[in-house]
Amino acid sequence: MFYNTENLFDCEHDEGKNDHEFLPSSERKWTPYRYNQKLTHIAKIITAVGEWNTPALVGLCEVENDKVMTDLTTRSPLKNQNYRYVMTNSPDERGIDVALLYQRDLFKLLSTHSIRIRFRNNKKTRDILHVSGKVQSGDTLDVFVCHFPSRSGGEKNSEGTRNFVATVLKHSVDSVMSFRSKPNILIMGDFNDCPDNASLYHVLKAREPSKPFNQESLYNLFYKYIKTKQGSYKYKGTWNMLDQIIVSGRLLDQNNRLHVKENSGKIFSGDFLMEEDPSGTGKRPFRTYAGTIYKGGYSDHLPVFVDICY
Repeated sequence: MFYNTENLFDCEHDEGKNDHEFLPSSERKWTPYRYNQKLTHIAKIITAVGEWNTPALVGLCEVENDKVMTDLTTRSPLKNQNYRYVMTNSPDERGIDVALLYQRDLFKLLSTHSIRIRFRNNKKTRDILHVSGKVQSGDTLDVFVCHFPSRSGGEKNSEGTRNFVATVLKHSVDSVMSFRSKPNILIMGDFNDCPDNASLYHVLKAREPSKPFNQESLYNLFYKYIKTKQGSYKYKGTWNMLDQIIVSGRLLDQNNRLHVKENSGKIFSGDFLMEEDPSGTGKRPFRTYAGTIYKGGYSDHLPVFVDICY
């Protein structure tokens, strides 16, 4: 599964980072009580998505540092699930990063690498996390966890930054494709673009799944939501499919031991994650903050997940 946690910050200042709005003394009044409640909420969501079994792999974004990940895995209700984690240490100005939780009995960690994004204008953004591991079938799975630059300043004005990050991601994916004899690639993240936007469709070349599948092509399991006008993030009464999971064609071959179940790729929208939208357009995610007003909810995004057989 993948989940944008909406600002999982601890209550302490990290030197050199602009995290001042998430301190007890800030206008948001980000206290230890609110922080611990946030950890409990995230643990509840991960457990709910997994139903009887918590997910083997959980990608997260907007997580601040090692402390919040340690607290999530050892001090929240997730502590009995034996999760381990790897994460980036990006130059992002606010100090937010991406991380991957994994269960060691289901995913044996082989390697982890942070892919730095180097803009010509020295703009800072999140690294891409690349993790390789072996699953119980004996196959190697390469996982990329992403958080593309935001749409701040407007979708069109910021489009170039996401296209550039998609170019870096495509280069890394192509390297794995050429290195692995049987590449199994899973890309998940908050892309701040929809499946048919340029960064994902034209640059990354992640297309709508349709048979026959090319084993070395990429397919976006959430492309189908464009037609239904559903999404993982709601902005001004309109749903946007910003959080997605993309896989290589080999993972769609039902004859392989390691494969994604047919018609997989779902948004988790449990009742406890939703509230009425004041715009009169139905429900929206029940978020932690609305501006600086504390609401005590979960996140402004909904989690997405896929079912994998191995």
